[in-house]
Amino acid sequence: MSPSPSSSSLYSGRLLSSRPASKGLVRRLLARDGSRWVRPSCSLSMNGCAAGVGDRGVVTMHETRALPAASAPQEAVGQLRAAVAALNADPPASSSGIIRIEVPIRQRGDAIEWLHAQRQSSLLRCFFSARAPLPDTPAVAVGSRSSNGNGGHKEQWEQPVSVAGVGSAVFFRGTDPFSLRDWRAIKRFLSRDCPLIRAYGAIRFDASSDASVEWEDYGAFYFVVPQVEFSELEEGSVLATTIAWDDSLSWTWQSAVDELQSTLHKISPCSVKVNRSILQTAIVNLNHVPTKASWDLAVTQALRMIKGSQTELVKVVLARCSRYITDTCIDPLELLACLKVEGQNAYQFCIQPPDAPAFVGNSSNYFTGNT
Repeated sequence: MSPSPSSSSLYSGRLLSSRPASKGLVRRLLARDGSRWVRPSCSLSMNGCAAGVGDRGVVTMHETRALPAASAPQEAVGQLRAAVAALNADPPASSSGIIRIEVPIRQRGDAIEWLHAQRQSSLLRCFFSARAPLPDTPAVAVGSRSSNGNGGHKEQWEQPVSVAGVGSAVFFRGTDPFSLRDWRAIKRFLSRDCPLIRAYGAIRFDASSDASVEWEDYGAFYFVVPQVEFSELEEGSVLATTIAWDDSLSWTWQSAVDELQSTLHKISPCSVKVNRSILQTAIVNLNHVPTKASWDLAVTQALRMIKGSQTELVKVVLARCSRYITDTCIDPLELLACLKVEGQNAYQFCIQPPDAPAFVGNSSNYFTGNT
């Protein structure tokens, strides 16, 4: 599946501000090879990349619990709320851990439309689409559909198509360049025994340079394990919730479960239709950085290096920024939906930290790192 189990390098995207403005908003189209970024979260959660975390061992508990299949999203939300309440009544004794609870739904839902219904600006939103199933993609059980001939039913297993998430069970961010220590901090919460517990996010391509204004809300890198996750499957769907805690990071079980229950009560079980046609907006101004002449010169120089005897050359990256000013605010999810229609063979993504601009992309390039 396209969303990386632990990391995703993202190519070419649009940064859209969701903040109101009295005049036209500046829209920035990024065409750079990857982006590392971070933003201080205004919602309560746990930063898994605190100082010294990467040197610690894995959290003491990894678990995935599957609940009976639901007939509709409304029923699935109710099951998750009840399951979290029951879990809180008999909490685990571990000082650290991560638990995923999932409910298969016997109808296919649209991940973007589900995400569009979650309008709380205080919650992180993210979306990652699949371009084609990867060999190591875990299938998801979506409950029984057909009889097995003995009066019972067989579970059907399907590949995820898209994943949308809101809230943060645990996030990973920092202002220094992404390091092996940060990678180990993420891996503490991931396990091969629970392959659907995943951290979604991105890394800034050149964290040693000064971040331009469009990335001021982010930083060097940002990854997140969503609190609530909606997986769109080939025929069905799955609604899941994840709770993570670690006493050594001052994020106790009770803090985590209280925040999760608050998020679950904000979740809308319904989907909201998204405009998938041409965006109804006009471009007031457009500025390219660098200019076309400078860009052509950079391409020529890069081709000369590639064709020459540059033995030390490992990779060539060219970046160009197009800054748009539009006459109306653009809904990031409407843009995402339009890109999904246009880019049938591309890979769409969107990440929007709380009260921050959204990073939206439609890329033909996809890279992943597996744990």
